[in-house]
Amino acid sequence: IIILFQPELRRALASVGRRGSLLRAFSRYQEAHMIDEVVRAVTSLAAKKIGAILVVERDSRLSESIDSGTALDALVSRRLLESIFYPYSPLHDGAVVISRDRIVAAGCFLPLSINPDLAPDLGTRHRAAVGVTEETDAIAIVVSEETGMISLVTGGEIARNLDATALRQRLSELLGPSLKVFGRRRTSVMASVRQAVK
Repeated sequence: IIILFQPELRRALASVGRRGSLLRAFSRYQEAHMIDEVVRAVTSLAAKKIGAILVVERDSRLSESIDSGTALDALVSRRLLESIFYPYSPLHDGAVVISRDRIVAAGCFLPLSINPDLAPDLGTRHRAAVGVTEETDAIAIVVSEETGMISLVTGGEIARNLDATALRQRLSELLGPSLKVFGRRRTSVMASVRQAVK
């Protein structure tokens, strides 16, 4: 049977391989697009000194935090993130939770860190970012309302005073080695998609 249907089997396996390559390329494109939109939103909020906290889900599910907020299920976009954190917005006080390339919830509550070694000048947003990353493998991004400073938190460790380039690079490293700066590598990612389609 294998000998009789060898050409058909070969074509079927080749088709599966192409679909797998296409899915991987599209997934990289989605994640790179998400990173770009997040960085644009965060730097815009920072320039206006509008406080914000974004949590990017990885392997650990953030079900409790998501359930504490308002479900959205919307594509990540700079404009939507800015609208959520705009002062007097009903959802601006809580955290936004992002899963893959979608905002799954906003106005979410996060566990506060009780680490006594944290800097005394860190406010509630930063302590919440540290808290959620102490308990999960999530990535948290914080914009200080007082200073406009951007911080990134992973594993309970906080990196402060990041600019757009540094933030984009760190997110790309943390979310996958294949992801690079979206603005400069967009053509190469799309080339991968086109190549996979061929």
